[in-house]
Amino acid sequence: MKIFKEPQIVYAHCDIPCGIYDPHNAQVAALTVIRMMDLINESGDASGTIPTHNIARLTAVKEKHAETCKHEIRVIWGDYFNEEHVKEYPELNDLVREIMALGSKTKQGIDRNIGVKLLDSVNRFAEIFWKTKGIETKLATPPYGPGEEIVYPIL
Repeated sequence: MKIFKEPQIVYAHCDIPCGIYDPHNAQVAALTVIRMMDLINESGDASGTIPTHNIARLTAVKEKHAETCKHEIRVIWGDYFNEEHVKEYPELNDLVREIMALGSKTKQGIDRNIGVKLLDSVNRFAEIFWKTKGIETKLATPPYGPGEEIVYPIL
């Protein structure tokens, strides 16, 4: 009596074929980087709203979220996107490289413009991601700081 069926060949695009991918975590991480930059930059103004001893904490959070952003993009790029996607969106590999570089650059300073460029690149990545799933997107400002728009799928 056979207890087990004959093995079948299975194909998966990741270590665990869960199929759950969403660039939203990378977008929120990029927003957090910008928000931390804003708070750090505000601490140097005349109002003194942020005590100087909190700068280290803000910097640590900024750097953690920059790395989270990079990690989330790497996972989707490596586990979800395939050769057909890259053929359809030839900018994809350069876009990922740009996100990695911008993520690192946000860790090196507090230039808000670099944080915004990171978010813009992550938003473009999100647009491509949702297009590969046949889902249209829209830009909208989340109901929290720093007041920048992110790409949302229209579900």
